[in-house]
Amino acid sequence: MMKNQIKDFWEAVIETMQEGLMIVSPQGIIIAVNKAFEELVQYTREELVGKSCKVLDCDICRGMRNNLDDYWCELFKKKGTKKRKCILRRKDGRRIPVLKNATILYDEENKVLGAVETLTDLTEVLEKEKQIRDLKKVLRNENSFFGIIGSSPKMQQIFQLTKNAAKSDAPVIIYGESGTGKELVAEAIHNLSDRNKGPFIKVNCAAIAETLFESELFGHVKGAFTGAVKTRKGRFELASGGDIFLDEIGDLPVSMQVKLLRVIEEKVIERVGDSTPISVDVRIICATNRDLREMVEKKEFREDLFYRINVIPIFLPPLRDRKEDIPLLVEHFLTKNSLKTGKQINGVSREVMDIFYDYHWPGNVRELRSVIEYAFVVCDGKVITKEHLMPSLLTQKKELTSISNSKISMDKEEKERIIEALKQTHGNRTKAAHLLGYSRVTLWKKMKKYGIS
Repeated sequence: MMKNQIKDFWEAVIETMQEGLMIVSPQGIIIAVNKAFEELVQYTREELVGKSCKVLDCDICRGMRNNLDDYWCELFKKKGTKKRKCILRRKDGRRIPVLKNATILYDEENKVLGAVETLTDLTEVLEKEKQIRDLKKVLRNENSFFGIIGSSPKMQQIFQLTKNAAKSDAPVIIYGESGTGKELVAEAIHNLSDRNKGPFIKVNCAAIAETLFESELFGHVKGAFTGAVKTRKGRFELASGGDIFLDEIGDLPVSMQVKLLRVIEEKVIERVGDSTPISVDVRIICATNRDLREMVEKKEFREDLFYRINVIPIFLPPLRDRKEDIPLLVEHFLTKNSLKTGKQINGVSREVMDIFYDYHWPGNVRELRSVIEYAFVVCDGKVITKEHLMPSLLTQKKELTSISNSKISMDKEEKERIIEALKQTHGNRTKAAHLLGYSRVTLWKKMKKYGIS
């Protein structure tokens, strides 16, 4: 291979390298760069060649400059640099992290000719490292209990009661407003118990049509009714050996309440269309946002069933009663959304935090999560400000000091919030429920309650 061919060969290699390459003189004058270097620093080679490499404002070079020697910096005195992380400034002013390798070039008489540096962009690597740190932070959150965030005394009591309930096979019922985390508590009980190797079956009693309840809970045999083309196991049978979570137990039809009572007392079920008893080993965990005692008095809920499921009651506080946990929750949701979206939003303004403390939070933690998710969509900066909050949050009146004396006012405010959310989503109930922090079923019930069409 002729010398010219070899020269062309090496020039082609240098131009196709993924790493940026720069050759500098002992005085720090840029002699040559490759295409990857141009892309890295956003300067053209015409703008760089013949200029001082000070234009790159490398943080390492700033610390190594030495005017006592003939050489521009100690890079030459130390015979090169191996795998040093440094930060350069691009033409647009943005600073970027790079991994630098530098080697001194000598002539035949061992005289220093210059240095060749290769630089690798670490932006994506460092971003991945930050994501991993954030993920570890979420997973190792010392204020988290099986995904439930809180350090307030009320939540610490809930955590301890949850641990104690997990040690028993007795029925557990979790009371709390919508969005307080009832399902998370139920999952924590299952995961902490000896039944954690068995299934955890969830049933939303408010989402099942009354005519399908018996089939859903206890199963059916082939031909039991029109459409029963094959035998099917019910939720209780599927949950055998583990736990069944009956969410919104207050919505269980009265006709099914007596059958549930039999399962609890006798631990057997019968599939629809069959009279053969099937034994089931299931621990029942219930949840509701309704006052079951009041429902018993109104004959809307069987008293005998109430006492059978109310063995270990757990009352989750609404967010307005544990506002000291709001900063923890905000930080948690910020981290989770950063991991999910890639946006780096570092926090909320003092004004926003004051709004959060004054707000009544009828949708509780679920609503706060939705507020942060919404803000992530509209915020283009590093801090969430008042302008990034949902309008309904800003029009909400401050929390009333006496909850018991403000029922009418609260209902009115809640109705206005629902109407506002429906307007924003052009009547889309699923999107409106998400904005409000409600489930779609809860939104439908509240619309019915307030006469919203």
